[in-house]
Amino acid sequence: MTGLSPNITLRQLRYFEALAEQGHFGRAAEVCAISQPALSVQIKELEESLGLKLFERGARHVRLTGFGVDFRTRSKDILRAVGELGDLARAAGAGLTGRLRLGVIPTVAPYLLPQIVTGLSQSFPKLEFRIRETLTQNLIAELRDGRLDTAIVALPVSEPGFTEQPLFEEEFVLVRPSPQADWPVPSRDHLREMQLLLLEEGHCFRDQALSFCDMRPSEPRDILDGSALSTLVQMVGAGIGVTLIPEMAVALETRSADVAVARFTSDRPTRQMGMIWRKTTPLAPQLRRIAETIQALAKPSQT
Repeated sequence: MTGLSPNITLRQLRYFEALAEQGHFGRAAEVCAISQPALSVQIKELEESLGLKLFERGARHVRLTGFGVDFRTRSKDILRAVGELGDLARAAGAGLTGRLRLGVIPTVAPYLLPQIVTGLSQSFPKLEFRIRETLTQNLIAELRDGRLDTAIVALPVSEPGFTEQPLFEEEFVLVRPSPQADWPVPSRDHLREMQLLLLEEGHCFRDQALSFCDMRPSEPRDILDGSALSTLVQMVGAGIGVTLIPEMAVALETRSADVAVARFTSDRPTRQMGMIWRKTTPLAPQLRRIAETIQALAKPSQT
């Protein structure tokens, strides 16, 4: 079929993106809150308008065709631009109102979110916060695609399309079994020789800990990696090894564990926390105000 002038709707693009993301008609229909037959009809009409197949249908899943991959790139650009039209209206209005989609990494969310959401709600009472907690690489992808407005992550992320706004710097502390409380704080070289418990791959905090210890991510390890800081601290309390956690996590994670906390006296490991957002978003001035508020809220917790 050639010579077509495609009549594509935003609804079809949103359904297409959901199906491309989920790889399954049933799950995509649930995400879109419509019936599976209705979703199938919209996708079929989109393909007929284009004159080309977007998906390869399998018995249990669907996958993008080569054309579908290229189409998705352009489709994401369109959906993101449409979303930014709404942001433009919000930015032109008086004050900060409406929904703010905020992403946060797991090594920050449990410790900082209660404090900053309460403070932000008081400073910006017309904002409705939607919180997304996931790994940095997921936040970057969702921010790039327009599914998030901003995210709190460890800097730098080195994404050319993003603005990075530093918030605060915090130290890592050493957590070890309580019988070791009076032992000297190990040097970085000594720490590398100890049974160091780390978060599983994908967490930026794992990479930061490895960097401090001058260890390569590919080095073989015999110790179980944890999915959360609380798991690591409990393992330390059981005498399995030692770990590093951020300063903000100390009060919550060590209160019910038989561990001792030690702070490094030299070569102190730190991380720089910040907010990121797309350079193209019309909400940039408002997001900078939010970042300034978060920076002020976070300061009392830093030691």
